[in-house]
Amino acid sequence: MTKDYRIYELGEVALQSGIVLPSAQLAYKTYGSLNAARNNVVVLPTFYTGNHSRNEGFFGIGRAIDPTKHFIVSVNLFGNGLSSSPSNTPAPFDGARFPDITLWDNIACQHQLLTHELGVERIALVAGWSMAGCQSYQWAAQYADMVDAILPFCASAKTSPHNYVFLEGVKAALCADGDFKGGDYTSPPVRGLGAFGRVYAGWAFSQTFYREGLYKKLGYENPDALLDDWAEDHADNWDANNLLAKLKTWQLGDISANPMYDGNIEKALAAIKARAILMPCTDDLYFPPADNEIEASYMPNVDFRPFDSPWGHCVASPGNEPEFEKTLDSYINELLSGD
Repeated sequence: MTKDYRIYELGEVALQSGIVLPSAQLAYKTYGSLNAARNNVVVLPTFYTGNHSRNEGFFGIGRAIDPTKHFIVSVNLFGNGLSSSPSNTPAPFDGARFPDITLWDNIACQHQLLTHELGVERIALVAGWSMAGCQSYQWAAQYADMVDAILPFCASAKTSPHNYVFLEGVKAALCADGDFKGGDYTSPPVRGLGAFGRVYAGWAFSQTFYREGLYKKLGYENPDALLDDWAEDHADNWDANNLLAKLKTWQLGDISANPMYDGNIEKALAAIKARAILMPCTDDLYFPPADNEIEASYMPNVDFRPFDSPWGHCVASPGNEPEFEKTLDSYINELLSGD
């Protein structure tokens, strides 16, 4: 089957952990063209269970991010099965031996892709949902002089303790499957993957979403049907070690966890020069607005704009909430216009 993405060969990558990952690769796809002024670049990293194709729901002709106007670079997160991941990395870093990779590592490699391979000097906007939004914060703190604007939605600059605990829960459900074998499974641990999906479904939407039966708008007759579908999706479509590698990256998320900021999150937030709009969902159970409101208090050029919806974290999934899409596009237009 023909691939619809390109591979950038990074070679040896020295990770924050001290491990050197040999023959590292970034999978990416571009849309549109770099203009003469070289000022139309929009970077869209991928979210936790996303890839470049799923990012296509956030842009299009006539939308705020438009491939006829912008040079869109959609970069796959390490661990998602396309970029270097447990499932496609040879020994000694295969499977359960894949090293911990931070958002700092991801963005350093994305920076190399953009500057060395694509000839990008400035970024007009970095935007994204969930872990992609976390990467937009990371871009703005790590390369403050390169990024003009960011729009993280349903994301945070630092993974909160409560978010960490949520992730430990889904991790435990997966690893409890006897077939997981500490990550050295010979066939997919389908029971663990299904349990992972079922636990995840309880956090992805809000209590109000379930109480008001909004799952019916997604074609589910009842909550059990949604749970069954989420379990089947994870069992059929995801490698267990890949899920856990990205989960670890999420848990380690902290834009200040590096030599630039020495763990001082306030300093890291204050160093962000980019214009920013923070767009949490009021009912998001693991990226609650209160976290973003605290972040905004340290950022010099920011608007804090929660979106009120019972859809919770999945309000941003393309197609779920049309009003969210309209609002997102209006904010993106605002940032790209420089207003």
